[in-house]
Amino acid sequence: MKTRFYRLGLSVALYCVSAVAADLDRPAVEQYLAEADKAHPADLRRKDLTDLDLSGLDFTKADLWGSDLRRSNLSNSNLSGLNLDLSVLSKVNFSNANLANTSIFGVHVGGADLSHANLSGSRFIGIMNRANLSHADLSYANWGADMKNQSMGLMRASLNNANLSGANLANANFDRALMRYANFSGANLQNAVLFGVDLSGADFSGADLSGADLSGTTLEETNFAGADLAHTRFAGIKDKSKLKGLSSSKHLDTAIID
Repeated sequence: MKTRFYRLGLSVALYCVSAVAADLDRPAVEQYLAEADKAHPADLRRKDLTDLDLSGLDFTKADLWGSDLRRSNLSNSNLSGLNLDLSVLSKVNFSNANLANTSIFGVHVGGADLSHANLSGSRFIGIMNRANLSHADLSYANWGADMKNQSMGLMRASLNNANLSGANLANANFDRALMRYANFSGANLQNAVLFGVDLSGADFSGADLSGADLSGTTLEETNFAGADLAHTRFAGIKDKSKLKGLSSSKHLDTAIID
């Protein structure tokens, strides 16, 4: 009887382990990718790919819509132009990955590593709180609020406490995003659109904000020490005394503050 119960318990334990394991391993994913072409992309749609090492792979001929990639390593991988909508990407390693022109909608990417990643021209709506985007390329990215889905509430990008130090955000759109306590030190934000963004406690020390639009933003305790504010627009700022570091900022005399 005890032996029977032991075997039953062991079977249940093995079932539980298999139930939480990824659907595929790396060799299987590589086989999918090797057999794919533009007409017949690798079908990784809704696949459980959690905790896998998928670094350095080319996914440009793959369908990853709705896949579960939590904690997976996709560093140095090529995912450019893909639709990653509704995928699960929390704590993913995307460092040095190519995510140019990707669509990432309705996704949680909290705590992910996107340092040095190429996100130029990408579209993102979702949660990326505490993510590492240091030295990432977000030039011409469109991470502004989705104004077509107002019936679902304001759908926007959330990057609270994110690290964007040294990142390239030139000409990017972050309309109505949440960026409280985000680190933009040394970042390039030339001509970036930050209209209506909550930047409470954000750090722009040494950043280039020349030509950027910060109209209607929340700037409580925001730090601009050493930042380049040439022709930066601050429309709607009622009390600039709340802004920290203005005395050491550059080209303040050309900034538009009203």
